[in-house]
Amino acid sequence: MATKTKSKTAETVVLKDYESVIVFTPVLSEEQLKDAVSKYRKLITDDAGELVHEENWGLTKLAYPIQKKSTGFYVLLEYRSKPDFISKFELAFRRDERIMRYLTVSLDRHAVIYNQRKRNGEFNQGKKDQKQEGAK
Repeated sequence: MATKTKSKTAETVVLKDYESVIVFTPVLSEEQLKDAVSKYRKLITDDAGELVHEENWGLTKLAYPIQKKSTGFYVLLEYRSKPDFISKFELAFRRDERIMRYLTVSLDRHAVIYNQRKRNGEFNQGKKDQKQEGAK
């Protein structure tokens, strides 16, 4: 959990870590998908939050059909924001007809550390080493 201090009012604003996975409808073009993701990226930053990481998982098969569609564009957003922002953020998801499903999770300190290590490529090092030895 990160803490920010506003210098003007000397008020402390606590930012919590969150992660949202959004499933967009597969009928969107690449440009429409980029516009939709940038809209949510801007929502986070406009509300004194900060985007930590963004991943586009691409067009993926769904586990079960949603709105008669068997695939969807998955996008993962990891960010820090005020706790009251989440209700506004999810309201925007519900109002957007391009979104089929979404899930927002609050991250504890262990999950934040795990995500940082995963982004740095610290996992599956043993498998890479075994492949390199097998190639020799």
